[in-house]
Amino acid sequence: MPRYVAFLRAINVGGRRVKMDHLRKLFEALGFVNVETFIASGNVIFDSDEDSQPLERKVERHLQASLGYEVATFVRTVSELADVARYRPFDPSHLDVEGNALYIAFLHAAPSVEAEQKLKDLRTEVDDFRVNKREVYWLCRKKISESAFSGALLEKTLGVPATIRNATTIKRLTAKYPAPM
Repeated sequence: MPRYVAFLRAINVGGRRVKMDHLRKLFEALGFVNVETFIASGNVIFDSDEDSQPLERKVERHLQASLGYEVATFVRTVSELADVARYRPFDPSHLDVEGNALYIAFLHAAPSVEAEQKLKDLRTEVDDFRVNKREVYWLCRKKISESAFSGALLEKTLGVPATIRNATTIKRLTAKYPAPM
C-alpha cells in the first residue's frame, strides 16, 4: 500500500488551531491507515490504495466539512518527496551561507510557463526561485521575516494555491519515512 505525505495549508496559523490527534482522527475517518503527523504545521503521513490526485480533493472536502474552512492539500508519495529532497536547484555554496535558507512550495500542478516567468521576474538579491515539476524552490538570503516575498505573493504570482515548508523539514520527513527500494 503506498505511503503518502499530505502538506496542509493554513493549519495552526492565523488563529486556526487543530490538535494533531484530532487531525489524525480526521484522516483515519477517510479510511487511511498508519496515520501519523510530523510537527504541528500540517504534515500528515498515511497509507492508502488511492491515487494521489483524487486524494488531494478528498482530503480538502473532508477537512472543509470537518473544520469549517478551506484547507488546501498537497499530497506526495514518499518516493516523490525523496525526489523533492534530492533536487539541487541552487549551488550548495549559496545554502552554506549563514542566514540563507531554502524553502519548498508545494503546488497541485506544475505552473504554466507564463506563471513561472512572473515568478522569475520577482528575483532579487535576497530572493531567488527555481521551479521543478510541482514544486517551487525559494532561496531566501535573509530571515524570511525580512524578505519582501511571501507565500501570499507566491500564490498571487502563480495564480494557484501553495504551501511552503523549510527544506530542513522535508529532509527530516524523508529520513523518517524513506522511500521503498
